[in-house]
Amino acid sequence: MSDLAPILARLDRLEAESACRRCLSDYMDICDRLDGDTDLGALGALFTTDAVWGGAGDRYAKDFGSHKGRDAIVAWLGAFCTTPPHFAMNAHFLSSEAITHTNTGLTGRWLMLQTPTFHDGQSFLMAARLEIDFAHEDGAWRMDRFSTRNLYARPVGDWNAPIQIPAPAAGK
Repeated sequence: MSDLAPILARLDRLEAESACRRCLSDYMDICDRLDGDTDLGALGALFTTDAVWGGAGDRYAKDFGSHKGRDAIVAWLGAFCTTPPHFAMNAHFLSSEAITHTNTGLTGRWLMLQTPTFHDGQSFLMAARLEIDFAHEDGAWRMDRFSTRNLYARPVGDWNAPIQIPAPAAGK
């Protein structure tokens, strides 16, 4: 069995990374559909009991603040769960992933593109750098520290304007 120890350790590391990716993906999926019917319990389960969710840098620290503890994070995110929804449409896209193992868990880094349209009709193109620490708590990998730093945010026109999408002419 000792010959398998290195392989089993590698397998544990890969499974932890996969679980952390799934945790973040589930978070983004819920955030893309925030409304009055959002399961805030499922959202809260993605964070450790003592997690910290915070905006970093001048803009996001001011816009989003910092929220300490699962209950405070869920209460803050729950304020977006309105009827009609705060977001008429919202989509998060993650790229440039890097996950590293630490003595206490895993740390991940991503670039995030967000394309929201708000209830008032305004649409934005937003990019941020995410840095997230994950910890294993109560049998699951959960977000323990979530940091988002603005790279840019720009208003845009209607995402789904009724215009013809350019295509090459037929037969050319």
